Amino acid sequence: MGLSIVVTGSVAYDYIMSFPGEFKDHILPDQIDILSVSFLVDSLRRQRGGCATNIAYNLALLGERPTIMATVGQDFTDYRVWLEERGVDTSGILVVEDDFTASFFVSTDRRGSQIASFYTGAMSKAGRLSFRERDYESIRLVIISPNDPAAMRAYVRECCQLGVPYIYDPSQQIIRLDATDLVEGTRGAAMLIVNDYEFEMIKKKTGLTDDELARLAGLLVITKGERGSTIVTPQETIQIPAVPPRRLADPTGVGDAYRAGIIKGMLHGASWQTTGRMGALAATYALEEHGTQNHSYGRHDFVNRFREVFGESDEVEALLSRRLEG
Repeated sequence: MGLSIVVTGSVAYDYIMSFPGEFKDHILPDQIDILSVSFLVDSLRRQRGGCATNIAYNLALLGERPTIMATVGQDFTDYRVWLEERGVDTSGILVVEDDFTASFFVSTDRRGSQIASFYTGAMSKAGRLSFRERDYESIRLVIISPNDPAAMRAYVRECCQLGVPYIYDPSQQIIRLDATDLVEGTRGAAMLIVNDYEFEMIKKKTGLTDDELARLAGLLVITKGERGSTIVTPQETIQIPAVPPRRLADPTGVGDAYRAGIIKGMLHGASWQTTGRMGALAATYALEEHGTQNHSYGRHDFVNRFREVFGESDEVEALLSRRLEG
């Protein structure tokens, strides 16, 4: 069996904290140059996380068997077993024995605002991996999600050279990528996917306008939290509403779940309206649970809820019964 879907990006442990107030009440804008602030949090949870693993986990929920291509540390054994049991292929993961798996520390206030830090750990060795060492001709799609910046640059160039289609998802690493990187990554991509704030950051770094970025990418997807998302194709702009949550738990990992829905619909040739709505529903399932991989659903659950929110669901039901084979 070939690879079909390859997910690159971070693999990490998440340390998720909750702050009962609002960050903005404790930050003085006119004193930002000497910022020194501490937030007393009232909960801490250690969870499995990382962009690559979150996306892959959600793809597995949607019936796919994605392959993760990433680097991890000596503490990854239990995480690997857990992923494999849930239908994720970990054969593309390299263990760096003298380091630890990357760690993400995030505090969320009661409005959903977040302050985060990330320790790269073994992720800094992601450049050791190459598509040339894999069965790249069988890959239907790669997603290049936040990772070691040098590795992200290398993956973009390799995909372009080898003719492997990819989704470009620079998000958290926009800060560490320069304008040339962002333009190169977007130009070669089948899709650029970011949230609305990240889109503004890319525009500022590159000097490109909305229309110029949309033309540079094959497709442009911008997520907007509770305001839904926008899908810009060469032919049309589609507004996708957010799916109302049954309860609000934790926004961490919601964007990764959305990406899985987009990948599922895109690779099976669904309409962009249906594809975006699948992404929106997958995102809301993640929003309703604490942690990035603690939500779960079956095919019938997903179809029934899609029908409740959006009505017609025959296309979705057919999609979820199919899996890409390499």
